[in-house]
Amino acid sequence: MNSQTDRKRVVGWYFFDWATQPFYTLGLTFIFGPYFAFVATNAFLASGMTETAADAQAQSVWSLGQMFAGLFIAFSAPLLGAIADSAGRKRPWIWGFSVVYVLTTFGLWWLMPDGTNLWLVLALFYIGFIAAETMLNFTNAMLPSLGSDEEIGKISGTGASLGYWGGVLSLFIMLLLLAENDTGVTLIGIEPILGLDPEAREGTRSVGPFIAIWFMIFMIPFFVWVKEGKPVANKAPIGVGRAFSQVVTTIKGLTRQRSMGMFLLSSMFYRDALNAIYAFGGVYATLVLNWSIIQIGVFGIVGAITAAIATYIGGMFDRKFGPMPVIKFCIWALIIVSALIVGMSRDSLFGVPLGDGSSLPDIIFYICGATIGGAGGALYAASRSMMVRHIDPAHPTEAFGLFALAGKATAFLAPALIALFTWWLQSNQLGFLPVIGLFIFGLFLLRWVNPNGERAAEWDSKRSSPSASG
Repeated sequence: MNSQTDRKRVVGWYFFDWATQPFYTLGLTFIFGPYFAFVATNAFLASGMTETAADAQAQSVWSLGQMFAGLFIAFSAPLLGAIADSAGRKRPWIWGFSVVYVLTTFGLWWLMPDGTNLWLVLALFYIGFIAAETMLNFTNAMLPSLGSDEEIGKISGTGASLGYWGGVLSLFIMLLLLAENDTGVTLIGIEPILGLDPEAREGTRSVGPFIAIWFMIFMIPFFVWVKEGKPVANKAPIGVGRAFSQVVTTIKGLTRQRSMGMFLLSSMFYRDALNAIYAFGGVYATLVLNWSIIQIGVFGIVGAITAAIATYIGGMFDRKFGPMPVIKFCIWALIIVSALIVGMSRDSLFGVPLGDGSSLPDIIFYICGATIGGAGGALYAASRSMMVRHIDPAHPTEAFGLFALAGKATAFLAPALIALFTWWLQSNQLGFLPVIGLFIFGLFLLRWVNPNGERAAEWDSKRSSPSASG
């Protein structure tokens, strides 16, 4: 390929993050997630629960949906990756899951304020989540072909940064023109555009169709510019049975690849903790701080802007120093944030009472949102870059399938622990205690990961062996 084609391919690859980020920014965290918590809580109150029990039940239901979706992704990603690698084709899979993604996200419209379709829409949301994460696996597998090891960190960071800017723009549109507050108007004081009925929360419910339409428009550059080489003649995808056997063999081989194995194990825990913060941040703001959708949206803008800036800067540091220092710094920042979340409520901070109507919890949580956005975005991009340093170039999709497996194999753990601690302690704040432990354990395991990747780890091992020195 010529240099112009290469540049278009990289830019087209960037558009995937731009096209899918609204699902996470608007859907998972700042608009639909809090709206679901609001609707579910009212539905449980109507069934006779106390307010505290209804809040806890709403958070538990949301976490269980994330748990089951994460488990499905964990066990399907390596298999699909092995099948795709066997035929050398990723685009057909991305096309197929794009259809699922559009249909399911569009269906979020049907969650009514009175709780009608609550369980159906919860299922649709997490099927869409599965589609988004599976597409991410295939596009991540294209990353090694976009540049050298030194360039990958910057490419990964730039792509993630542009994605966050897409999240910022989409959130601005929702808040200014569509999502209504309790009085039926948007952030700028108007009723939702397009004649949407604020009484039926149609402005907020439009987040589903908005996510679907955004994706359809901005995936066009990806499909136009990100081409794959011609498939090998007479080479067909392997079957599920053979793919499973191949994945099992690869996983067993990780015992001989300590650096890669420990990185996957470490990321299994710290990414699970990060995903829990993303998934429950808006829910926490709704149930603990009693924030409105508009307040949560402003919180989202702060976090997304910080993420866009910090992720780009993180990519620059990755290019200069490698991904390991970026990963460690971000985990420490997220540990501090998690401790603040556990120790803060509307009325107190680490047990110290606050005055009535104190704005300190709001200020602290806005700072937490900025930190979560910045550290989380840079951590994601640096982890993707670190994975590239460990993969077998002949099997990139299977390798990133294992990366997805590491990110989702314990996806049930953080949501399940949050649900358990929330139910056990009857406290939304204390329900976040397990998140701190997951971050710390992931950080501890990084001590066995070679900062320069598996190939460097193998070379270091050979140099330190007796035969090499003798």
